[in-house]
Amino acid sequence: MNHQVKIPTANVKTQNLRKTKNIKRLKIFGAVLTVLGIALFAYFVYSVGVREIFAGIGRIGFGGFALIILIYLLRIACRATAWRLSVSDPYRLKFSDTLPAVIIGEALSSLIPLGVLISGTSKAVAVRNRVPLVVGLSSVATENLFYSLVTGLFIAFGAFAFIRNVELPDAWVLTVDLLILLVLFLILFGFVTVIRQWHLLSSLCNWFYNRHFGRRILEDGRRQVKLFEDLIFGFYRQNPHRFVPVFFIQIVFHALGILEVLFILSRISDVIPNLYNAYLLESVSRVITIVFKLVPFLIGVDEAGAQFVAESLALGAGVGVTLAIIRKGRILFWTAVGMILIVRRELSLMEILRHGE
Repeated sequence: MNHQVKIPTANVKTQNLRKTKNIKRLKIFGAVLTVLGIALFAYFVYSVGVREIFAGIGRIGFGGFALIILIYLLRIACRATAWRLSVSDPYRLKFSDTLPAVIIGEALSSLIPLGVLISGTSKAVAVRNRVPLVVGLSSVATENLFYSLVTGLFIAFGAFAFIRNVELPDAWVLTVDLLILLVLFLILFGFVTVIRQWHLLSSLCNWFYNRHFGRRILEDGRRQVKLFEDLIFGFYRQNPHRFVPVFFIQIVFHALGILEVLFILSRISDVIPNLYNAYLLESVSRVITIVFKLVPFLIGVDEAGAQFVAESLALGAGVGVTLAIIRKGRILFWTAVGMILIVRRELSLMEILRHGE
C-alpha cells in the first residue's frame, strides 16, 4: 500500500509571503536609517570642522593606520579561530578556511543595508567546499552565541562604569543597574541551561502554541528554537573542552578593540588616554554596532555615539568624531579586501540570499 505525503503548499506560500513582506519592511527601515545616518554624518563633520578632522587623521599617519589595520586583522583572526573551534566532529575547518570567510562576512555586513541578515550565511557558503552547508551554518550560529554572551557582559560592565562616572538622575542609575543585573542573570542562567541541557525555550514556545498564543509566529518559530537548542546542546556534549577557549578568544576580540581605541586616542587627543576612556568608547561602539547594524558602515550613528561619550569624558566632540571616522577607514579597507575575495571565489550574492532563506 502506497502512502503519499501531502505537502501543505498553502502554508509554505503563506510563510514565504510573510517573510517577503518582513524583508521589504526591513529594507524600507534600513533605507530610512541610512538616509538619517548620512545626514548625521554630514552634521557632525560640519560641526566639528573638516580641518580639525583632517588634522586628527594626519596625526595617525600611514604607519599608524597600518597598525590599526593590523589590529583589526587580529580581531578578525579571533572570530575565525573561535568559529574553527565551533565546528563539531567529524568535520574540520582550517584557519586558512575561516579567516577569508569571516572577512567576506564582515564586508557584506558593513556594505549592504541588510548585510547583517546574510553575513553568517555568506561565511557558510564561502566554506561550502570544505564542509556541508548545514555544518557551516550551525557552526557559525554556535560561534555567534559565544560572541553574543561575551558582548553582553562587555556592554553590561561598560554601562556600569559609565553611570558611576557621569551625573545622571537616580531613576536612570537604578534602571541601568537593574538592566545590568538582568543581563548578568540571563547570561549565568544560559550557561546553567546549557550545562544541564534544559529545553526551556522550546518547551515555553510549545506551551504558548498549545494555548493558542502567537500561533502564527510559533508555527515555524518553535521548530527553529528546538533546532537551535539541539545545536548548542549537541556542541556542548561533543566538545565541552572547547567552551573555555572559545569564550576566552571572544574576550581577546574585545580587548583588541580597546587597544585600538587607546592607540588612536594617544595620537589624536591632547588628553592622556587611559583604559577607562578606551573601554567606554569601545563598549558604546559595540552597542551601536548591534542596534544600528542595518545602517551601512554605521555612518552617522557611530560618530554620534563616539561624540556623546567623548564629551562626557571631557575629551572633546572633535576627538570622538575623528575616532569614529578613522575606525570607519579601516572598515572600508577590509570591506574592499572582502569584495576582492568574493570576486576571486566567484561567490554569487543571489546564491547567498537563496541559502539564507
